[in-house]
Order: sequence, then C-alpha cells, then structure tokens
Amino acid sequence: MPVTELFDFDKKQNSLIIGTDEAGRGPAAGGVFASAVFFPEINSKLITELAILNDSKKLTRKKRESIYDVIKENTINSTVCIEVEEIEEINILNASLKAMKTACQNVIQQAGAKNFLVLVDGNKLIKEFTVPQKYVIKGDSKSASIAAASILAKVTRDRYMDELDKICPQYGWSKNAGYLTKEHIEAIDKYGLTKYHRPSFLKKHFEKQLALF
Repeated sequence: MPVTELFDFDKKQNSLIIGTDEAGRGPAAGGVFASAVFFPEINSKLITELAILNDSKKLTRKKRESIYDVIKENTINSTVCIEVEEIEEINILNASLKAMKTACQNVIQQAGAKNFLVLVDGNKLIKEFTVPQKYVIKGDSKSASIAAASILAKVTRDRYMDELDKICPQYGWSKNAGYLTKEHIEAIDKYGLTKYHRPSFLKKHFEKQLALF
C-alpha cells in the first residue's frame, strides 16, 4: 500500500492518532517490545522520506534501519520492553498489552494532548486503559502510525537481541532473534536454557524430549 494511503487511513479517524505495535511475541528468548508513535506534523518531505513505510515484517532489516531515525526524529514516540521474568509471570499476551499501554501513556504525557485515539495493531484492546482506542487487524499495513510503531519496536528489539547474542553467542540470536529455528533448538539441547529464555515457550519441546525416554 502506498505510504499516502497509510497516512490517509489515520487522517480518516478524525482524531489525533497514536499507533502502537509490538515485536517479540513469538520468540522463545528475549523480552517483548512495544512502541507507540504520534506524528505531530505530516508534510510532503516526511512522506517522501517514509516512502517505504510498511509493516516491519515486509521490510528487510536494512530498510527498517534506513527509516528508523526518520521516524524517531519526526514523531513523539516511546518504546517499552517487558523482560522474560515478567512474561513468565503474566503471560506473553498480557506482557505485550502492558508494554503497549506504557508506551502509549508515555507518548500522551510527552504530547500533553488529551483527545487521542489509540490504534492498536491486532485483534485485542489494551486492558484497563481509559484512552479511546480501537484495534486494527493487520494495522501495520493499513495505518502509518502503527507501521511506524512496528518499525521502532522491531529495530529496537533486533538491536537488543544482537547485544544478547554477544553474551550467549551459541544460540544465534543475532540471526534468529530468539525464534525456535532448528539451530536454536539444537543449541538449547546442547547447552541448556539461559536466563534470557522463556521456559513456558519450551514446555512442548521438553515434553517431547522426555517422551523419548
């Protein structure tokens, strides 16, 4: 979808828009990140600079990195991480929604405005959140604000996994971002779990291993 249509989608909501999205719900290692983004001003220069803006999953890492600073410099934004310990305590869905809520609250506080509508990527609303909101299924390919949030969350998380990869290089996190690739599973079987792994995401794997004995 052309970037102009993404901005038009937000404009049609007839409100000040904050878009929010997460990165890292699926991996078995590392925290989950969520970003919230508000564009205070949209002009032709910005639209040109964000011509490739789209769902972060549809862009290469290089392309995501190329517009990361443009988004950071032209928006009021916040990115929040919920780490593994809390994910295990409250579950990944609640952790994702909590990160979104905190990121949105940070943006609202920075912006100082009160009449926002929050567009939430996916099919869930943020819990215990008094700000008007609506969910948008596949919102990261429909809304400019959600797409921008998806870029910030994904790039920040990828950089975070690069740092964890330096600490635990045997798991290949700079390549697999914590997802359970074949190589990652083999490394878990060989070296065991770290404090950065999510044990609840590996129950089925270990149950299968135990069934072999």
